[in-house]
Amino acid sequence: MRFLISFLFCVFLCSQTWAQNEALAQQYYEKGEYKKAVVAYEKLYKRAPRKINYFIGLVNSHQQLEDFDTAETLLLTAIEQPRFNPILLVETGFNYDLKKDSITANTYYEKAVTYSEQKITASYSVGRAFEKKSLLDYALRVYKSAMEQNPNYNFLNNIARIYGEKGDIEKMFSSYLDLIRDRVEQKGYAQRIISQFLRNDPNDENNRLFRKLLLKRNQEEPNLLWNELLSWLFIQQKQYKRAFIQEKAIYMNGDYSLQRIFELANLSIEDNDKDTAREILNYIIENSTQDMTIIRASQNLLQLDIEAVTDGNYETIEQRFNELLSEYGRNFRTVLLQRDYANFLAFQKNKPEAAITYLKETTELKLTLRQEAVVKLALGDILVYQEQFNQALIYFSQVQKSLKNDIVGQEARFRVARTSYYKGDFEWAETQLKVLKSSVSQLIANDALQLKLIISDNSLEDSTQTALKKYAKADLLSYQKKETEAIAVLEDILQNHKGEKIEDEALLMQAKLYEKRGEYDKARLNYKKIIEFYKDDILADDAYFAMAQLYLHHFEDEEKAKQFFEEIIFNHQDSIHYVEAQKSYRRLRGDAVN
Repeated sequence: MRFLISFLFCVFLCSQTWAQNEALAQQYYEKGEYKKAVVAYEKLYKRAPRKINYFIGLVNSHQQLEDFDTAETLLLTAIEQPRFNPILLVETGFNYDLKKDSITANTYYEKAVTYSEQKITASYSVGRAFEKKSLLDYALRVYKSAMEQNPNYNFLNNIARIYGEKGDIEKMFSSYLDLIRDRVEQKGYAQRIISQFLRNDPNDENNRLFRKLLLKRNQEEPNLLWNELLSWLFIQQKQYKRAFIQEKAIYMNGDYSLQRIFELANLSIEDNDKDTAREILNYIIENSTQDMTIIRASQNLLQLDIEAVTDGNYETIEQRFNELLSEYGRNFRTVLLQRDYANFLAFQKNKPEAAITYLKETTELKLTLRQEAVVKLALGDILVYQEQFNQALIYFSQVQKSLKNDIVGQEARFRVARTSYYKGDFEWAETQLKVLKSSVSQLIANDALQLKLIISDNSLEDSTQTALKKYAKADLLSYQKKETEAIAVLEDILQNHKGEKIEDEALLMQAKLYEKRGEYDKARLNYKKIIEFYKDDILADDAYFAMAQLYLHHFEDEEKAKQFFEEIIFNHQDSIHYVEAQKSYRRLRGDAVN
């Protein structure tokens, strides 16, 4: 037993030494110390003559020293062996290329191709050897020959990649489409590669080419895969209406789930294509046989309708709520619809008392713990709207305790903190926010950190917290949709608390309120002040991002928008806006964004 342990220990030490020597040889080569690499690889090769990577390393080191004759001798000796590795034929040909003997080089390349044709199992290694030497036409011949001889061999990925390297975009696209057709599990991978050659401009040459290939295939060999890819292409180009046409074809010809169409509706809403979103949601309502799907789509449609109202006339919307609730009933299935209706009563119709009564009735239904929590959070929100803070805190605390390890419980804790902040209990609010900084929800964690910094930064210099109390009041007024009053309170802070830390926070909140009112020039002026006077502070990235959005959506100046996105990308990599800034910047530049 002792002998066995000693033997195994020696084997372990030898393997460790071997690995270190191999790493050292590779290190010499990568650092350009080729003479040392030759010595190191010679030692390795003598100890393990069958390890092809040691032999190739030795040959390549001689080639880097321009000692092509020694490399030639090594290679010719190796390929004379009865059982040699066929990639050495490629290496031999390449060595002759380095010696400027293209005729002999081509002879060995042809030998490598012939070998792979006669022994098809060598096709992959020979093809890859050609690829590594950028001998792409030879690699194509090897891969294509293998697939012709044996349909079970699939080198479409390699072939597509080679066409991409050659700049033959049409053949590359076609090869990836063949790959997707033959191996649908490779679809996601192929899309990622294809997207690198597309832009979000439908008139881009590559986009038009890809669309043409898909349409042609759909005519010649109908397959829902082509509809899926056309939909994907149109989504990259933000042509949601055209994507919807493809999604309808998919739905009607085999995919009987409306989930893909629902996701397209959500994308349309996110990208502010609300007309297409309405069309899609109405289609879902008309075609679904599932009550829950119809209810979800109706909720989304009602939200779009609410946002579209400009004259305060909500009668049609209220009628639609009542129709839905009458049809599907007040039960556990319609809890979210009931919550939305209560919010509508409180925040749009300004009937908070009616909303509270309605939600209290909902709590009497047979609900799951999570459904009950959703209702209580909505109740608390409306009570905060009415400034009934203590009553709101009771509901939020109940949810926090009942779902303390759940994200809903964390959301309730944040509402406890925010409500305490509204009522001026900053110490208790900060205590709750400290816990939430490590929330599993990045959104909650970010909101918690932001509110905590507002409280802590503005409590040190001012023991009376006068400015902070005003700011919290403005925040509450904003929540209550009293924008004019909130702007006035913020203006009071800006006039009477100049130079205090809260000034940039006041500028930012006021700017957002100006945006809500459509006063974009005033909003821009505030953001500009933050960038000019507080560019090294924590809100600078918020101001840059807001400015980019203003120029993009309201001033229609894409070049200006790009400049502000660039500022975030290059100087604020830790910003919560970084990922979205990157995506927006790439879209403006014309890149396709997944």
